[in-house]
Amino acid sequence: QVQLVESGGGLVQAGGSLRLSCAASGSIFGINAMGWYRQAPGKQREYVAGITRGGRTSYADSVKGRFTISRDNAKDTVYLQMNSLKPEDTAVYYCNVVTTRDDYWGQGTQVTVSS
Repeated sequence: QVQLVESGGGLVQAGGSLRLSCAASGSIFGINAMGWYRQAPGKQREYVAGITRGGRTSYADSVKGRFTISRDNAKDTVYLQMNSLKPEDTAVYYCNVVTTRDDYWGQGTQVTVSS
């Protein structure tokens, strides 16, 4: 059974920072890419950032220069450092892990940015 446990969400004022974490556990093998998506109320889930096993990163244009994704391969954990947060960053953030066999999602963590 594979589990992705997310933490770090919360309420923050505009301009503030939060750090999300997502730890994978269970029978998970061959992790390739790890990433973050988000879904705001009434909107489609959208890509935020991703990182390959080798450390290559990619970002949505809306978060470039403000968010930083990183991972610890030894701990099967991915992080998302979010700085200069804006009200439009408010959403449920989901961790995604892609392995050689399957694709896994976390339960989501709420991030709310007040103006």
